[in-house]
Amino acid sequence: MADYVQKSGQKLSTEPYKGVRDFYPEDQAFLNYFIDTCRGVVEKVGYEEYHASILEPVELYKGKGAENEEIIREQVYTFTDRGEREVALRPEMTPTVARMVAARRRELAFPLRWYSIPNVFRYERPQRGRLREHWQLNVDLFGSRSLYADAEIIGVAYGLMAAFGATESDFVIKLNSRAALDELCASLKLDDTKKKVLMGLLDKMGKVPTDEFAANLRGLGLTPAQVLPARPPKEIAQLIEEFKNAGISNIVYAPEVVRGFNYYTGVVFEVFDTHKDNSRALFGGGRYDNLTALFDEDPIPGVGFGLGDVGIHNFLESRGLLPSYTPPAKVYIAIPEPRLAPHAQTLAGLLREGGVNAAIDFGERKLGDQIKNASKHKIPYLIVVGEKELAEGRFVVRDLGSGEEQALDKGQLAEFFLNI
Repeated sequence: MADYVQKSGQKLSTEPYKGVRDFYPEDQAFLNYFIDTCRGVVEKVGYEEYHASILEPVELYKGKGAENEEIIREQVYTFTDRGEREVALRPEMTPTVARMVAARRRELAFPLRWYSIPNVFRYERPQRGRLREHWQLNVDLFGSRSLYADAEIIGVAYGLMAAFGATESDFVIKLNSRAALDELCASLKLDDTKKKVLMGLLDKMGKVPTDEFAANLRGLGLTPAQVLPARPPKEIAQLIEEFKNAGISNIVYAPEVVRGFNYYTGVVFEVFDTHKDNSRALFGGGRYDNLTALFDEDPIPGVGFGLGDVGIHNFLESRGLLPSYTPPAKVYIAIPEPRLAPHAQTLAGLLREGGVNAAIDFGERKLGDQIKNASKHKIPYLIVVGEKELAEGRFVVRDLGSGEEQALDKGQLAEFFLNI
């Protein structure tokens, strides 16, 4: 880990804080692509964007139940402010949106469709698919207990995967019911401790051998037949049938899907990557009908999910689906000597007024180095503004990828770039 303490005579480390990222232009371009794609999908379905501060009182997360104490202690970034208040960097967005909805419930129209794409923080061991900071799309539907609300949220998740270029063979959406799991635990007369252990075993079921899973169940006095229903609960079967009727066949029942938080009360789901090099849950969510009860005696039903940029990046990378980087400038204007810089500025201004993004060089390096610089920036086209070009009012446009050149009058340039 980099040493961030500046010692006498030593320079500061250029490394970012462990588990977070610097976003160089190509990295920022992917993040923008992630955000723009998410926005495009959810807004088509009528979801409205909201946002909130990165800071929340720690009590907001403690209020979600005793099971969160360990997460707060070990994963949430907390500090005490100058007013002696205990503050957290948000580890997720669900409690925040529940707070916001509860605050204005009498002014809002339900069902309420909201989304946000904030950065969230968790102090955990950085690994593939998991960092200490990431950007996350949060999609929530409040005010409906209809199973069709669950179907809409799952459909949005499916639509997002399709928008990122995935086919049905690339992922599977696994469904389960926390309500059914709660009923199962009650029928087996499991106390809270054993229930928590069972949930953990189910969550790891696909990651351990079958005989090991069975042996772990025996430790609770249970067998696989007792905890793995042969058929899905009625609501899950109905959802799967509805999606099949709509032509979607990669949504299945999966008894191992439990989700981590105990605030889930009904249907839960996870989207799994089927690629052998990235076989893991990409994201998930479910129904939570009691979360706003932390703020109001009359809870508002909700269903939603969160989708992180890191998981999607790994998914796309595994399949060669990452979008290629395109710089904002379409043309780079080089000059043989610094005194021609004002002429380069004039030409750039003409292009920009015509709707073409243009960057210029100030002539502080040799012309060959300027051309190499344009290529490093991945700018696709080059124009050299020299004495001859200025005298004739005609400029050579070079395609830096193919090397092809075309001479055009100054008045033709903007139209040329807009049509390629």
